[in-house]
Amino acid sequence: MKNYYCIIMAGGVGTRFWPMSTTEHPKQFLDILGTGRTLIQQTFDRFIDICPLENIFVITSDVYADIVATQLPNLPKENILTEPARKNTAPCIAYASYKINKLNPNAVTVVAPSDHLITKEDTFKLAIKSCYEKAESEDCLVTLGLKPTRPDTGYGYIQFMDSPNKEKDERMYKVKTFTEKPDLQTAKFFIETGEFLWNSGIFIWSTKSIINAFEKHDPELASIFRDGVEYYNTSKEKDFLKRAYNMAKKDSIDYSVMEKADNVYVRSSELGWSDLGTWGSLYTHIPHDKNNNAFVGKNIMQYDCNNCIVHVPKEKLVVLQGLQDYIVVESEGILMICKKEDEQQIRNIVNDVKTLKGDKYV
Repeated sequence: MKNYYCIIMAGGVGTRFWPMSTTEHPKQFLDILGTGRTLIQQTFDRFIDICPLENIFVITSDVYADIVATQLPNLPKENILTEPARKNTAPCIAYASYKINKLNPNAVTVVAPSDHLITKEDTFKLAIKSCYEKAESEDCLVTLGLKPTRPDTGYGYIQFMDSPNKEKDERMYKVKTFTEKPDLQTAKFFIETGEFLWNSGIFIWSTKSIINAFEKHDPELASIFRDGVEYYNTSKEKDFLKRAYNMAKKDSIDYSVMEKADNVYVRSSELGWSDLGTWGSLYTHIPHDKNNNAFVGKNIMQYDCNNCIVHVPKEKLVVLQGLQDYIVVESEGILMICKKEDEQQIRNIVNDVKTLKGDKYV
């Protein structure tokens, strides 16, 4: 286990979970599920049994470093990596990979978002350990794929085929193609073929393999972060990062590497997974009453309401009557009431609030 590392990505803003999620306090730092643990705390708890504490790193925005330190008091302070700018996942992963590789050239890392829900924890741990073993033994890039339960247009899809070699894990496949969020007709076709999995955004590889992949498929980005090798884990690291992030372009790891590489594998899994990207996705993971309402809050009274999701402070008394398929959220003095079918407009609403009412509300 000494070579097993974890990189938790915690720099996003989570706009679609407004008004609970704000720029100052985004969703990964919130107890959205009402469990008593925030999403990043749940993610950290998940990995503490998989790799040594000192090998867990959280990479986040400069402005969230103190929140991470407060919510994860057992995490060594030097394991909180901060980005001076948001540049998507490719620069984030490149930075952490080059830094960890300098610490341990034999490192095998799992890279995971900080705000996903996984209900089958034991199954997840077995899946990650299987991926660790494959990534440790050969030059490959592995991702977790989730068996789809519906033709969801909000997820990316991975087409898989049989591995050219006999795999120790029968759930391990070779990746054929990646597809970004499809339309409904395409998603239905994907489900019917049985050849596609949801893309979880969770990756496992050795630092050697991902660095080789950056060098081959995104040499411009590789060059930027390779130049920091002499500065990583020194007092000059922060100054180097400002220069590096100023030069790096915004790019996802999928576009930068995964869609171009030919040594990509996917491990099919059933984990009770959700990326919790929207209020609608949260709705499916909260207990429902007899009218299919999902409530987070201690003092909610409803009359003739159906299929609603309501998330309000514990001390707030809320009385609802006659609502069908609505989202009702109150947080920090902001109340939002929105049709579930229109939740994709929340990003536009946040932009309008910022323009008309100022930054203090977003």
